[in-house]
Amino acid sequence: MPDPTPYPDINALLDLLLDGVRAVLDDRFAGLYLYGSLAAGEFDPARSDIDFLVATAGELPAGLLPALAAMHERIAAASPRWAAVLEGSYIPLVDLRRYDPAHAKHPHLSMGDGLHVERHDADGVILRHILREQGIALAGPPPHTLIDPVTPDDLRRAVVDLFHSWWAPVLDDSTRLHPPAYQTYAILTMCRILYTLHHGAVVSKTVAARWAQATLGDRCTALINRALAWRPGMPFDDLPQALDLIRHTRDRIQQAALP
Repeated sequence: MPDPTPYPDINALLDLLLDGVRAVLDDRFAGLYLYGSLAAGEFDPARSDIDFLVATAGELPAGLLPALAAMHERIAAASPRWAAVLEGSYIPLVDLRRYDPAHAKHPHLSMGDGLHVERHDADGVILRHILREQGIALAGPPPHTLIDPVTPDDLRRAVVDLFHSWWAPVLDDSTRLHPPAYQTYAILTMCRILYTLHHGAVVSKTVAARWAQATLGDRCTALINRALAWRPGMPFDDLPQALDLIRHTRDRIQQAALP
């Protein structure tokens, strides 16, 4: 297939990943997919992740995970810059079809944290929607053939669940928001939550941010502009305004009448 991204070094990383998972999984390998900002054409080399998903033929036995972890360590040694932002999951085909909280624990590669079996919460709904609608098949069937459509109300409920489980607690303890990277991430994530709540759709951080500026008016325009412009190494300290935006998102969720 043609190179999946405009970045030769990232394409080389994805080739290593494909060869590695095929070698380790053998007949358990069902497909490798790229999604997120690279698939959507909004990748920012300074701050974006490389999101992937491996579809597997059945649940992976625990005894196979050390070999997978070692494979990812070899990729990290061969391509340290891009492997540092590589993040993805290994999900059986039967569970990939639709999100089921009763079957939501899968091997997950986290940036800087290695490979572990983790529970996918409501973000599993959003992952499937993005993968189905925008995902690039590096190997395997087209993703829309593997995943059922996700309804607008499913997406709304998913972002509400995520807000309550992950973002609402920072209103009582804002420690997580102190680093500039996380504070800007929170601001842009609130824009995406508000967009999904209003439209029942998922869009990029940039699209959601521009919509939020037009919708929320002058009180958030400068804050969102600063969050969009931030890059690693730059200072960023707008904690009171970031918390105000999180409170506004909480209030909009409380006003929404979700079925």
